[in-house]
Amino acid sequence: MMIFRNALTVFMCASSAVAFAPFAPSTRQPAFQSASSSSTIRSPSALNVIENETGVLEKIKAILQAEEYPAQNEEFDAIVKTNFPGAMSNQELEFKVVDILSSFGFEGENTLLATSLCCDELARTLEDDLGRCYGKNFFLGGLAGFPFAGNTGFGAMSAHIPDNGFCLIVQAPHVGITQDGVVGVVEREGIELVDKCCGSAIAASNYLQGITDGGATITTKIQNFSDFQQGAVQELILPHGKRLSSASNRMKELPYALFESQDMLMQDIIEAGKGGLKQGTAVLSGIQINTSPDTMDYFHPLRFDYLDSNGDFAEDLLPLLTGQVSDDDFEDDDDYEE
Repeated sequence: MMIFRNALTVFMCASSAVAFAPFAPSTRQPAFQSASSSSTIRSPSALNVIENETGVLEKIKAILQAEEYPAQNEEFDAIVKTNFPGAMSNQELEFKVVDILSSFGFEGENTLLATSLCCDELARTLEDDLGRCYGKNFFLGGLAGFPFAGNTGFGAMSAHIPDNGFCLIVQAPHVGITQDGVVGVVEREGIELVDKCCGSAIAASNYLQGITDGGATITTKIQNFSDFQQGAVQELILPHGKRLSSASNRMKELPYALFESQDMLMQDIIEAGKGGLKQGTAVLSGIQINTSPDTMDYFHPLRFDYLDSNGDFAEDLLPLLTGQVSDDDFEDDDDYEE
């Protein structure tokens, strides 16, 4: 852990060379109210989502309902969930996230979406769907999904949150899976052969394997600025060498190792910049699972936190999203047995 912290420290120093001044948080407003409980007519969002007799939540859900999701494939659904227990389809994820966050006041007009996802075009599907709900997106991510915008980018993002508004941060590495269940590759539209996914993560994994298993090229060269992000991915994956070497399926374990690195880095960035956050912030993190053009993408949620107007942890929303009870719910339950 100390090695990993040192690697993060080096990266954070590089990403925060220019300090971004914090912004005073705003006072939190009451939670979301539908039109049935309030007759206030709000101004339209970028999606023209106006609260009227239908209600904002219903209109946002209607936008998702109009999405042309691939048809449900029960056989493939079972393949994905066997390889990634806890995964849910993008469609299920999006409806649940919008529903849960509406109770905190997240609407189309008052919410900034901020994503830290890979540069790969396959990572855009979830991003675009949520963008249709909330209208605006600030890009924090780079190769493999690491938040390469760093402290400065996070400060700029915070300044763009609507006054007295909210922010939804979505952060995840991604992995591909073919229709017959091969992890680490995926079918892509217009390309006959299956392709690596995530290419950056796999390249970093191969670099690490050359170190742990032998065969790495001895060189005096340091990373080139023209490929700085990939160099950083390779450095930040180093602490996971033993874990990946002992994994029964390296490609299945790889995104979870990357998630731990990215989650730690994102938490450090949020802690450093939380003074600029406003009414409330939701942080959704996990594993993005990309599939062929004919099947639905999936997401394995591993963190879903709500932060208050001070940027401090306020509530764990993951049990609401997954339907699983957290360990905390059993702390005082004498009837619970392992």
